[in-house]
Amino acid sequence: MSLLGRTNGNTSTSRYAARDPFQVARDLLSWDPFFGNRQVSAFVPAFEVKETNEAFLLKADVPGVAESDLDIAVHNNVLTVSGTRNAEERQEGESFALYERQYGSFSRSFSLPDTADGERVEAKLESGVLSLIIWKKAEAKPRKIALKK
Repeated sequence: MSLLGRTNGNTSTSRYAARDPFQVARDLLSWDPFFGNRQVSAFVPAFEVKETNEAFLLKADVPGVAESDLDIAVHNNVLTVSGTRNAEERQEGESFALYERQYGSFSRSFSLPDTADGERVEAKLESGVLSLIIWKKAEAKPRKIALKK
């Protein structure tokens, strides 16, 4: 097998032989009919959303995205995270045997529940991971009710 992952010159049959089925779907969805077989590759970070008793926690893998290229906003109970990962400049005379890294702009929006406090949001970018904490409103937190005697 070569470095390009093909077993022979016939890319139509061997291209997806040992590939992740989700990668096949991403390839099909990124195909651009106006440019023939050239595929348009877009950077789409993976997100993780978790709820605790105190807050909603979001994490996104954004390696190679500078802090200055990220924009985080809350408007009408919708959290929007957008940004850009810029491609490296290609120097004259360079050629790539393989080019799979993805670049470009992205934008993801999440509807926040009524229990989320859109005024209390913390964001941190560390080691290519964007972490967001959206605190819950005080009245939304569960509280214990004592029985009267």
